Amino acid sequence: MRPTNMRCSRTVRITAGALAIAAPASAVALAAGQADAQSALQITPASDHLGFGRPLTVTGVASRSDGGYRLALEFSVGGGTWRTLSHTKVHSDGAFRLRAPLTGSGEVRVVPVTPPAPASTVTVADSSTWLSGAPSVAPIAASSPERVAVAAKLATSAGALDAFAGRPLTVRGTLLPRRPGRVVRLERRTRRHWRTIAVAHTRAGGRFALRGVVRAAGRQTVRIRFGGDSTNAGVSTRARRLVTLHPAVASWYDDAGNTACGFHATDGVASKVLPCGTKVSFDYHGRTVTAVVDDRGPFVPGREFDLDQNTASALGFAGVDTIWSSV
Repeated sequence: MRPTNMRCSRTVRITAGALAIAAPASAVALAAGQADAQSALQITPASDHLGFGRPLTVTGVASRSDGGYRLALEFSVGGGTWRTLSHTKVHSDGAFRLRAPLTGSGEVRVVPVTPPAPASTVTVADSSTWLSGAPSVAPIAASSPERVAVAAKLATSAGALDAFAGRPLTVRGTLLPRRPGRVVRLERRTRRHWRTIAVAHTRAGGRFALRGVVRAAGRQTVRIRFGGDSTNAGVSTRARRLVTLHPAVASWYDDAGNTACGFHATDGVASKVLPCGTKVSFDYHGRTVTAVVDDRGPFVPGREFDLDQNTASALGFAGVDTIWSSV
């Protein structure tokens, strides 16, 4: 009986010893996996400020051992739900690159999606966790969120604007993304800053109509500006010329002879006070032309301009009448 007990005791000791040897190995593997999981992806957005609809490029580097791992670029507004924008895989050298267009401001991050396919040398027991869908420790963790500001986009007509002094000026356009209730301003350039002429709120579809009254005649510089909100960064249009016209009494003449300024402009006009070569914009019943001062006159009280035959013809003007002039 005693020898039998000794054999049983020996068997138990051998089994326990085998477990004691195996346990540290698994514990080391788990600890290593947990340590790797704490190593977050490091990303570098190409820019933290984008134009509307422009693509954002995000690059980064993971461990070489993570080659083949699938990553996703995600976007969130104000810490809300994360939305997937694009996917990529970690290259063999650990580098990765993602790219996607943005139309609004928010945060982006890169997160791991799936592990690389098990290598052929992995045993059935080791790969069973992937095959069974059981949770496992990810070798890499999501990156820290990075803030990206995306400007809105203003769509308006191009070119100079014409206004009539003392009368309403209307400028229409669309602000993208198309959302209602956003504030848009028409601004006039002064010597040191921009001064607001009109304010409007976008309607459905992002459309707006700016209406204001310009008092001073002449040429000015204006722009349309959106100051920005939680959805988009601010944006403004390029500076545009605003020509404000005032009423003036004019007549016309045929300048077939010599002119007081010594030259004949293609579209000429005579003035008693404006320097030779001055450009003057005229509007008459919806027709417009820009003429050049090339002569002196008229010498009849109450009249400000004498239009030459070319300028008068372009405006459809005859006799004596009131026209709109930029100076």
